Amino acid sequence: MSEGLDEKLEPIYREVLHRNPGETEFHQSVHGVLESLGPVLVKYPEFAELKIIQRICEPERQIIFRVPWQDDKGELQINRGFRVQFNSALGPYKGGMRFHPSVYLGIIKFLGFSQVFKNALTGLPIGGGKGGSDFDPRGRSDAEIMRFCQSMMTEMYRHIGEYTDVPAGDIGVGQREIGYLFGQYKRLTNRFESGVFTGKGLDWGGSCVRTEATGYGVVFFTEAMLDARKESLDGKRVVVSGAGNVAIHAIQKAQLLGARVIACSDSRGVILDEGGLDLDLIRQIKVRERGPISAYAERRKGAQYNEDGCIWEIPCDIALPCATQNELTAKDAKTLIENGCVAVAEGANMPVTPEGIQAFREAGIAFGPGKAANAGGVATSALEMQQNASRDSWSFEYTEGRLQEIMCNIHRTCFETAEEYGAPGNYTTGANIAGFVKVARAMEAMGHI
Repeated sequence: MSEGLDEKLEPIYREVLHRNPGETEFHQSVHGVLESLGPVLVKYPEFAELKIIQRICEPERQIIFRVPWQDDKGELQINRGFRVQFNSALGPYKGGMRFHPSVYLGIIKFLGFSQVFKNALTGLPIGGGKGGSDFDPRGRSDAEIMRFCQSMMTEMYRHIGEYTDVPAGDIGVGQREIGYLFGQYKRLTNRFESGVFTGKGLDWGGSCVRTEATGYGVVFFTEAMLDARKESLDGKRVVVSGAGNVAIHAIQKAQLLGARVIACSDSRGVILDEGGLDLDLIRQIKVRERGPISAYAERRKGAQYNEDGCIWEIPCDIALPCATQNELTAKDAKTLIENGCVAVAEGANMPVTPEGIQAFREAGIAFGPGKAANAGGVATSALEMQQNASRDSWSFEYTEGRLQEIMCNIHRTCFETAEEYGAPGNYTTGANIAGFVKVARAMEAMGHI
């Protein structure tokens, strides 16, 4: 029997393993939700009768296609594209596109499955989906990336739309890639359907705060967790893994709220700056120059660079994993706990292993799971959809205010749901149950679809 699962849920999980062999990230994501749902089936036995859980675990549609494109040398390259439309009970499928060589169906399904519950927690009318490709944009010219995006959209355009499926960005997909994808969609459909993509440039339908949203949101959620414990971010030592869009804006908002962010990382190593990170220098290196984080230590007096170092070994009060899945293990969690960490919030999707989460739970650490803590990105995407639908544009201040309100509401929902189901302070349980129940009720109302 799988550890932590109710006996009614064990056969469901075994069926997921059987039907989806080799998709370890998807298995982990499903198990992480199912282990919270035992009390839900006691309160809502009709969910078992209607096989709601089995239906939620099976995507409504999985699209896999080839993406042929020509590089600058004239050589034909072939990648694989994915779009998994997981659940549309609450609204059109909504979720980002990831371009990274590690992408395969299991990763897209894990991301799409988590997206269903994350989107439900925002309280906005959006379903869950995810997409991407094993294409690696690193080292490619703008022209190569454009040709790849145009080829990908030539197949994908027939499966998306503002009332069907609304993609956005993720790892490897920013405003540049969104622009190329949207441009090809417009060319193929002869429609300026701005609501079909979010994360667009401000000049052509984008939303203020969308770039900052995931990073800002994880800090707003962390602030709410600390406030529930009568603490604040002011003066806290913070470490943030990653140095991409989410990490940079988590650093920025944490600094604005009085925290001292001392470390961040990239795939090559870790920088430590006890005086507090110089965010402008990080932006210069990682965004404008697209260089390695090691350059920070070369330009910043007193900063240290540790190649292949572990950021979780640096003593801190708050840890924000904002890089990639399963980057923080049980060993790392133990180190953070021993060094006095009081709060951890996931800025990435599933960056903490199940064993790491259990260690934080047992130690009484405030832990914000990704489906709650990093929901700021998709929440602001939904706000962008609202603006597009009404042909409107909101100010940065107004949109940030809406984002903060949504993140505080998500925190309150998770906190109160955890208490209602006998797990006070367990945000993972609260997020899983609150998101699941909302989707399940909608599915029940719509019949056997």
